[in-house]
Amino acid sequence: MKKPRFIISGGGTGGHIYPAVAIANELKSRFPEAEFLFVGAKDKMEMQKVPQAGYAIKGLWISGIQRKLTLDNAMFPFKLLSSMWNSFRIIKNFKPDVVIGTGGFASGAVLKVASMLGIPTVIQEQNSYPGITNKLLAKKANKICVAYENLERFFPKDKMILTGNPVRQDLINEASKSEAIAYFKLDANKKTLLVLGGSLGARRINQLIEKELDFLLSQNIQIIWQCGKLYLNDYSKYNEKENVQVVAFIDRMDLVYAAADVVISRSGASSVSELCIVGKPTIFIPSPNVAEDHQTKNAKAISDKNGAILIRESELETQFETVFSDLISSESKQVELSQNIKKLAKPNATKDIVEEIVKLIN
Repeated sequence: MKKPRFIISGGGTGGHIYPAVAIANELKSRFPEAEFLFVGAKDKMEMQKVPQAGYAIKGLWISGIQRKLTLDNAMFPFKLLSSMWNSFRIIKNFKPDVVIGTGGFASGAVLKVASMLGIPTVIQEQNSYPGITNKLLAKKANKICVAYENLERFFPKDKMILTGNPVRQDLINEASKSEAIAYFKLDANKKTLLVLGGSLGARRINQLIEKELDFLLSQNIQIIWQCGKLYLNDYSKYNEKENVQVVAFIDRMDLVYAAADVVISRSGASSVSELCIVGKPTIFIPSPNVAEDHQTKNAKAISDKNGAILIRESELETQFETVFSDLISSESKQVELSQNIKKLAKPNATKDIVEEIVKLIN
């Protein structure tokens, strides 16, 4: 068999980048001689994160359509034409066997051109409500790997495979709590709250934790608060408080999950999939400012099965303190949520997605 070549495109947020890297790593473990090229959007985080993971990447001049009248919107037709032309050049030069898209506007251009050229394409849809890019690409895609059931109204049923979302490999093998406590210099006699706002941070969650910090600490807990790099200057001052650690970003997610007793998190697809794997009692606070309100739909898919608690941003003022104190004080509720969310985990997602890709190489 000749040396396989793969183009992988996805970016804009960690939720698109980390699944793409996980798929590449699994393909590389199966085909050590394979060649990989990532394609992303210029000036987005994939241009740093992908090379850090050891892969080459090319950037396209592309961005999404804003919800209001902006110069970016006026430029969109030109960006689209530019990204399609550059995708054509990249694909013609690299000659991939399969092109894989994990979401984001760059992947739209690359997969569209690949399908026009007759190259097999795979879509990996992370959310319970697909974005417009993947809905438009679905008709021409060869395979669509999904993480949630009941997506037949968006995608052709004969192309869909329920695989789950790829997660970081280090989460599959659970880290030890004692190692995690030592790593983060925690008090083994206190429960640990982990606050996650996504790779860029979440303004509303940060505002909530700041406002409720004294209440939270009165519950005899310690807090690891990932506020995001955009907000570190605003919140790093709380590192001076006892039992509070504020960080922009967490590299050792395996250890921080092992340390956590309760999690407060946004409900992007990657976060939800990771929390299912590690089985932590979770309060989801979805962002209402995302396409099709998909974070609320992701969280609801878990909370409807009693696998997590969902609080909308509009309900935080009236519900948060009651919900949190009820959860942190109830071992039985924590165990129930933990067991139920873990039932929804798909630890073999990356391998299953790669199986579908391998079928297309031939």
